Amino acid sequence: MNILGLIERTGNRLPHPASLFFLGLCCIMVLSWLAAVLEWRVLHPASGTSLAANNLISRDGAWWLLSHLVENFIKFPPLAIVLVGMLGIGMAERTGLLATILRLVIVRTPQVMLTPVTLFLGIMSSLAVDAGYVVLPPIAAALYLAAGRSPLVGIAVAFAGVSAGFGANLFITALDPLLAGFTQSAATILVADYQVAVTANWWFMIASTLVLTLTGWWVTVRWVEPLSVHYPADQTAAGPSAETAITAMEIRALYRALAALLLAVTIILLWIFLPEGVLHGEGNRFARWIEATVPLLFLVFVIPAIVFGVSIGNIRSDKDIADMMGATIAALGPYIVLAFFAAQFVEAFKYSSLGEMLAISGGLWLASLALPAPVLLVGFVMLAMLANLFIGSSSAKYAFLAPVFVPMLMLAGFSPELTQAAYRVGDSVTNVITPLNPYMIIVLAFVQQYAQKAGMGTLIAMMLPYTIAFALIWSLLLVGWLLLDIPLGPGGSLVFEFIQAAR
Repeated sequence: MNILGLIERTGNRLPHPASLFFLGLCCIMVLSWLAAVLEWRVLHPASGTSLAANNLISRDGAWWLLSHLVENFIKFPPLAIVLVGMLGIGMAERTGLLATILRLVIVRTPQVMLTPVTLFLGIMSSLAVDAGYVVLPPIAAALYLAAGRSPLVGIAVAFAGVSAGFGANLFITALDPLLAGFTQSAATILVADYQVAVTANWWFMIASTLVLTLTGWWVTVRWVEPLSVHYPADQTAAGPSAETAITAMEIRALYRALAALLLAVTIILLWIFLPEGVLHGEGNRFARWIEATVPLLFLVFVIPAIVFGVSIGNIRSDKDIADMMGATIAALGPYIVLAFFAAQFVEAFKYSSLGEMLAISGGLWLASLALPAPVLLVGFVMLAMLANLFIGSSSAKYAFLAPVFVPMLMLAGFSPELTQAAYRVGDSVTNVITPLNPYMIIVLAFVQQYAQKAGMGTLIAMMLPYTIAFALIWSLLLVGWLLLDIPLGPGGSLVFEFIQAAR
């Protein structure tokens, strides 16, 4: 606890997260000016072009900041996801639907299984892209609170599954075609017709899901929950009471809400699978569904919530619905302020090109080291972990790293698919401790609902054990996969022989 306590105290001495992002923006401006003055340049390994930093203090840089101030905020991806997603979730909470369901879940779910189930659902939530960040933490907090456990532990468990386990899943997700495209593009630097299957990491993903669920369970039981006494939470802040009996009226309302939910899901499935359906993609039947995840999330929550509210008597007119949604948005006021400053910081860092230049420089340095295969593989995982502290976007990081490491590791005998699997590991495990994760402020807002004095240090201290354990166990799983010569998935080989491929 001494180390985690030190991290928490140090982190909590930092300025307010909004001020922290503003100070970060100032630092990026100074560093971009310094890089421009020193004429620091980095050669892009794929295009051969020379990259230079964009000076944010220059006339053009200052104009970019001013002219994009509103655009950066409006186009900040987590902003719309949270506002739209929370409208539906807020309705489910304020009508009493969520509280009633949680009471049922608490009665039916053994406490010993609450943590692994939450972790597993968090990992699986990547099927819905980023919706898990919005949905699971508040639900997990209420579940743990109703069970008489710390709601902060529930938030930590959900966040660990959603974010630190983002690269794992039992199914193919939207991340797979994205990574496969970058991997294939980088592999063609050496082999012009190299193809990377979308399913190339599937078997490894399935094993990772199970291993991370067990690992996160152990970390929670062994470290996080015993230390939760050091993170005092308001046990009356929110959440249903596990001791409150469910009335006959609530049972009837639940059945009606369930019927409405099944009807909505049936319609959505028909939209996906029928050729004339709204969500049926011409090239890929699931493409439109993935793009419409957040609106669908809103509908899946708001429709049964309204049916439940009408049945229970909490909704008597359309005014009640509007008032509930308005109260939900009002509660998100602190998050909206944080999102404004976070958006400026993230976009300025991207505009300055410092993130890309730092990633490429670090990659070239690691490529110059003559290391054994497992060490080199773990080294790439560690570099991806480090890059994740500077560049929040998974696709952006891989776009920088893939042209360097995919060809380099191919020459070392690693298949492009293996490099992609290693990237998944490094890109995921540090998500829960980097302030550059745009959803970090969402989770912090959930934490502050139960512990108003909690800061970024509290959140990082809670999540650090997950990062360490996931990084160690997941890396060992990857190395073991390599040593045991197990295919990574359909079309996912482990080794690459450049001479044969060239022929």
